Amino acid sequence: MTRRLPLIAIMAALLLSGCAGIRDHRGYVMDKTLAAAIQPGVDNKDSVQKTLGRPTFGGQFADSDWYYLSRDTTAVAFRNPRVSKQDVLHVRFDAAGNVAAVDATGKEQIASISPLRKSTPTLGRKRSFFDEIFGNIGMVGSGGMGAAQPGGGQGQ
Repeated sequence: MTRRLPLIAIMAALLLSGCAGIRDHRGYVMDKTLAAAIQPGVDNKDSVQKTLGRPTFGGQFADSDWYYLSRDTTAVAFRNPRVSKQDVLHVRFDAAGNVAAVDATGKEQIASISPLRKSTPTLGRKRSFFDEIFGNIGMVGSGGMGAAQPGGGQGQ
């Protein structure tokens, strides 16, 4: 009995070591002191880039928005990673290129989206399997939309 106890302890330690969490950091390495130094009305695009570096990404439709994104995640074994910390610094510029506003947000902006089913609901009628297969029988050449008119013209 006393010989099996160390063996069981070693096996348990090996099994539990496989469940160790994996930490990961992606994006910008946020320095709170440098981010707080950006002042609206004082700084411009050049001074922001010299202070913080290039942004993680710019605005979708114009270059008047810069985003600095930092995200830390943890994952255990085969599970999907979970966000443990997120910082987003949004710097907005006016037309002259001066800083108009600086907004900082965190993890509260993350949206959790879970699909309901494996198919997307659409408007319209529901067709069964057999309707899909046999639904077009007799439709070819009928007087519906796109059928050729007698005489070959478009309504002479």
